[in-house]
Amino acid sequence: MKIIGIDPGYDRLGIAVIEKPSKGKETLLFSECFKTSKEDLIHTRLHSIGQEIARVMDIFKPDQFAIENLFITKNQKTAMRVAEARGIIMYEAQNRKVPIKEYTPMEIKLAVTGDGSSDKLRVIKMVGLLIEIPEKIDKHKILDDEYDAIAVALAHSAMIR
Repeated sequence: MKIIGIDPGYDRLGIAVIEKPSKGKETLLFSECFKTSKEDLIHTRLHSIGQEIARVMDIFKPDQFAIENLFITKNQKTAMRVAEARGIIMYEAQNRKVPIKEYTPMEIKLAVTGDGSSDKLRVIKMVGLLIEIPEKIDKHKILDDEYDAIAVALAHSAMIR
């Protein structure tokens, strides 16, 4: 089973695709931190996000789709933009009839580390222990947004066991 995990954003978007075997450790098939240009208008940025999600989904054909719930920040404008990006992202999954599951940051941390209040460093450490990362992927520096997307996919994998 293939699971796509998404750490939503409109500036930086974490995307990961993992494979869950019937037995054993999950394997990371793909991860990236997709960035949009601050110079572009928001509708152009949202369009780019939709195109990238569609591209990744068309290549990997995931069976399941997991996305982090919107974490409301103090900055209302940022929260609105992330909400818009999430809408575009979920549209692409729904358009391909891939089941969507949303997880809160606490649920993701709990599933990956066993503690819903874990910090980012603990999540990153546990992701490295929980999943096989092929050498070709390991060669590029995995960014925080990618680790978050991998954690989302791993949380979903744990929930569907």
